[in-house]
Amino acid sequence: MSKVSYYTPEGLKKLRDELQQLKDVERVKASRAIAEARDKGDLSENAEYDAAKEAQGMLEMRISKLEDALAGARVIDESQLDNSKVLVLSKVKIKNQTNGMEMNYTLVADGEADLASGKISVNSPIGRGLLGKSVGDVAEIQVPNGVMKFDVIEISR
Repeated sequence: MSKVSYYTPEGLKKLRDELQQLKDVERVKASRAIAEARDKGDLSENAEYDAAKEAQGMLEMRISKLEDALAGARVIDESQLDNSKVLVLSKVKIKNQTNGMEMNYTLVADGEADLASGKISVNSPIGRGLLGKSVGDVAEIQVPNGVMKFDVIEISR
C-alpha cells in the first residue's frame, strides 16, 4: 500500500509527465540497447549487455516508484485550507532566534521540494517542526548539532 502524498496540480502533472516519458521513450531505448548488446555475441562475457540490463532494471525501479507515488497522490484544494496554522502548501516566514535571520519557505510534498526556490518538504526536519504551528509560536527543531528555535512570523497561501 502506498502512502498518501499531497501535491499541487502542477506537481502532480510533472510526476505524470515524467512517468509517461519513462514508459514511452526510455523503456524503448533500454530495450533497443539490450537487443544491440545481445547481437554482439556471447552474453556470458558481454559487459555491454550486463550494463544495458542493469540500466533497464534501474529504469523499471524508477517507473515502479513513480507509479506507487501516483497511486497515493492527492491534489490539495488550497481554498479549503486553514491559514491560521502551518499546513502543506503554507508559505511561512520564520525568524531564527539565534542569529535573527528571516527565511521564507513553502511546505510541499517530497517530490516538489526545491530548496533553491524556497520549497521544503513537509517531511524534512524543519517542515515537520513547523506543521501545526500558528503565528507567534516557536518551532523547536532538532538538528544534528542541537535544537534550533524559530519564531513563526507570518503564514499565507
